[in-house]
Amino acid sequence: MPTSRTTIRDLARFKQEGRRFAVLTAYDYTTASILDQAGIPVLLVGDSLAQCMLGHDTTLPVSMEEMLHHTRAVVRGTQQALVVADMPFGSYQSSVQEGLPNAVRFLKEAGAHAVKLEGAQPELTQAIVAAGIPVMSHLGLTPQSVHQMGGYRVQARTDEAAQRLLADALDLEKAGAFSLVLEGIPSAVARAVSEALAIPTIGIGAGPGCDAQVLVVNDLLGLGAGTYPKFVKPYADLRSVVTDAARRFATDVEQGAFPDESHSYS
Repeated sequence: MPTSRTTIRDLARFKQEGRRFAVLTAYDYTTASILDQAGIPVLLVGDSLAQCMLGHDTTLPVSMEEMLHHTRAVVRGTQQALVVADMPFGSYQSSVQEGLPNAVRFLKEAGAHAVKLEGAQPELTQAIVAAGIPVMSHLGLTPQSVHQMGGYRVQARTDEAAQRLLADALDLEKAGAFSLVLEGIPSAVARAVSEALAIPTIGIGAGPGCDAQVLVVNDLLGLGAGTYPKFVKPYADLRSVVTDAARRFATDVEQGAFPDESHSYS
């Protein structure tokens, strides 16, 4: 377990040493503190909080103010993890003049250590990095472009699309990105991109050839209802645990078993 805050230099070293590492999303103080104590080196305040915490159908509705609010909570819950904040839809796509000030807000107002941008954004990436802000890039299935993609579909299935993704990845590395999320692409494509880049790749639905893997923490903990995507492996079933605890509490209250003397003041 690390004894100091993880930095982007550590992640670069992990890549050089062939050391794989884990990334998880976090949206609140308590979860962040638990994951930090577990030694997870990178926590992503993902715009997936739109679905996981706010009940939206896509990531698109989440606002800058909501992302800043949750980022502050996660930062307060950590002492060791590198905290990366997703820049939400509509906060950077139109221009560098829009994106750079919003990236600054995540560090200055929320205490994040880096920001994440979806899509091929080399010009904006270069400008944000030049301002002293580390950038994590994101290619492949980019949820903020769900409507343009016609749904959550695996990307880069053709040779042409795979070559374009690789070219975009190299451009982002050249622009100064310190890492690259690869989402929803064939394993062979992800492996080829990972081998071509000097910066670490972080896979989600991109197979085992990436340098790191990220999951949404709600999926990891089994908090969702119904089925999970193919690439998700729940490591717990907390939805059942919480449901059972709530039902047992309700039964004890209804039957007068709680609170008893041991849980009451004299």
